[in-house]
Amino acid sequence: MAVDLDLAKLLTGDLAASELVRLVTCGSVDDGKSTLIGRLLYDTKQVFVDQLEHVEETSERRGDGYVNLALLTDGLRAEREQGITIDVAYRSFVTARRRFQLADAPGHVQYTRNMVTGASTADVAIVLVDARKGVIEQTRRHTYIASMLGIPHIAFAVNKMDLVEFDEARFEEIESELRDLSTRLGVRDEVAIPIAALHGDNVVEPSERMPWWQGETLLEHLEAIEVAADRDLDHRRFPVQWVVRPMSDEHHDYRGYAGQVAGGAWHPGDDVLVLPSGHRSRVAAVETLDGPLEAAVPGMSVVLRIEDQIDIGRGDMLVDPAEPPIAARTVAARVCWMSETPVQVGARLAVKHTTRWARAVLDRIESKLDVETLEDVPADGLALNDLALVHLRLSAPIMVDPYAGNRTTGAFVLVDEATNNTVAAGMVVSAET
Repeated sequence: MAVDLDLAKLLTGDLAASELVRLVTCGSVDDGKSTLIGRLLYDTKQVFVDQLEHVEETSERRGDGYVNLALLTDGLRAEREQGITIDVAYRSFVTARRRFQLADAPGHVQYTRNMVTGASTADVAIVLVDARKGVIEQTRRHTYIASMLGIPHIAFAVNKMDLVEFDEARFEEIESELRDLSTRLGVRDEVAIPIAALHGDNVVEPSERMPWWQGETLLEHLEAIEVAADRDLDHRRFPVQWVVRPMSDEHHDYRGYAGQVAGGAWHPGDDVLVLPSGHRSRVAAVETLDGPLEAAVPGMSVVLRIEDQIDIGRGDMLVDPAEPPIAARTVAARVCWMSETPVQVGARLAVKHTTRWARAVLDRIESKLDVETLEDVPADGLALNDLALVHLRLSAPIMVDPYAGNRTTGAFVLVDEATNNTVAAGMVVSAET
């Protein structure tokens, strides 16, 4: 059932003031990712006095000659000593219009898995480009990953404009290259904005040194992006996380199913198909701790009660009978291999998909990405940070949608059962029953 965007706004409250927007910053080494985040935090007055004093002291000790706002996010000692970002640093800030969560992803090739982790839940990717260097291999790789992960919006922050004398022609040259790259990779919504993060030009406040730029500042653009429509509001999906049975005298007949809505709008009276069992029923109520709701939309954590007594447990999925997902036994997926231990065809792994587990065999590696050319090349094994198209054969069905349509039911992780380590993140391209 199609859902009007106004319904989503009604159900999620005043989106302009309260909606959480997840951002990830990425780019090449020394493009200024951490400095940009520090500038956003500082100019939106999100930095405590003691934090700023600590950054000032550290900047002086390092001999930077200025207050190095990058130190607000480069929290690991190794990062501060080397002046690079290794881990994914998370920071939050609030403006009058929105709440933001920032993930500062590393730029080095060897930390691709960290970038995938930071970008996996992002609504917007901020890809930094050094105005002196233009579009380089890292720019292409990070834009490819952002596109592969289905991040709906990409903002190219053309940084260090102060080092090219705020030259409009240089920005337009880079903007043209970025437009060509976005077209090639199928990016749906992209914009390029000229900034100088070190001085704050066009980050929060408009730059007086770039009067030729008539567009939005970076923060204005982030505040204006509409993210509510990015969620799958057309296909009802509800992975069951927990069965609620109070077992008290007052509620001895109560049976509810707790979880987070993964797709569509759920109302009392909606028809329900339970997968994988195939049983059918109807929604009796949509509830939270605060009481019943008229409807629930993606991202909301609720309890669904259904009219019939059916055996439903964790790992099952409640869906729309008219438009069910694929109960997949074979899956073609893009994966990022995150383990230092290589893998070969035939490897046996565990699959964690929404709230369901299954075992799988790595049936085939169709290709892996050459990060320099962005072309798929043949491969018979995967090593750390490889991005590849693989085929998995499953021991039990998982209820999936293509990742391009639903980032929740289209995503999974692979786990080494011997060590219990997560070894890969995957995105469903296609699946068969």
